Amino acid sequence: MPELRKDPIIDNWVIISTERSKRPLDFKVKAEEKRKDNCVFCKGNEHKTPPEKFAFREKGTLKDNPGWKVRVIANKYPALKMEGKAAREKVGLFEKMDGIGVHEVIIETPYHHEDLNSLSITNIILILKTYRQRYLSIFEDKRIKYILIFKNYGIDGGASLEHSHSQLIATTIIPKRIEEELKGSRKYFSSVKRCIFCDYINQEIQYKDRVIEETEKYIALSPFAARFPFETWILPKYHSAYYEEINDDEIFDLAKMMKEILFRIKNKLNNPPYNFIIHTAPSKKSSTKEWPDLDKKYHWHIEIIPRLTKIAGFEWGTGFYINPTSPEQAAKILR
Repeated sequence: MPELRKDPIIDNWVIISTERSKRPLDFKVKAEEKRKDNCVFCKGNEHKTPPEKFAFREKGTLKDNPGWKVRVIANKYPALKMEGKAAREKVGLFEKMDGIGVHEVIIETPYHHEDLNSLSITNIILILKTYRQRYLSIFEDKRIKYILIFKNYGIDGGASLEHSHSQLIATTIIPKRIEEELKGSRKYFSSVKRCIFCDYINQEIQYKDRVIEETEKYIALSPFAARFPFETWILPKYHSAYYEEINDDEIFDLAKMMKEILFRIKNKLNNPPYNFIIHTAPSKKSSTKEWPDLDKKYHWHIEIIPRLTKIAGFEWGTGFYINPTSPEQAAKILR
């Protein structure tokens, strides 16, 4: 029997269509082979990219030369640029502003044929530390209200280059999806004086049907109102609103969890394209007045979305998502 399920955080409904239920082998996933064809992200080609903004390097190696382990550069074709003013302009019914922001690429490894799930824990730790450093550095600009770090993996996941990398886009406005989470968190906190994500985690640990994996500090689960088959969230079991406040011990535990979950997705689902997104609180400097006590109300997390189905007319027309695999079945398979 199909079910309608409501996301308790943003009050959005999804359809879990159990009669259309699919197991991993029922999804058609195109196998992709990596072809090294003068890749600009590979070591030795540093001169072919924009200048290095940050890197973890071997001692004694020079900027924009080999010897790096993780490297950050500006996107050569940025969606946003830092030039301009962050003022809004009314044009009759319409509103516009300069496209101010930051668009960076985090090159995760010097080696072309490695993927995030195949990297060592040490390498993944450096990537997660790079994320932390970029949050802290970019939020120094008072114009920036939000930073989204995300990864597109595979052609159908939106990756334009196959060399393993993630991206960062910083904006002067808070994205709608994040604002929905912030409003839902605030509404719940005003009612019960607790973080909705913390209560969500505690309930999932109690029932365990949708829990995929746990470490000391993190939990991976298939959300109750999953929009997509095998959608997976990784959340800190400790309360924290800001990813950039993560410490080194927490990064070590997160690196283990990320490697394990991405390996299972690759192994169980035939290496599908996917996206992962870090949802964290907006800049403390810019959101203090608009979102007071946000550190108590919000909870950062990572959403991993395997691209196994296509968004079609019904989804575009209604905002409803149809998920053909129940979260309970997905969690059981990934366990």
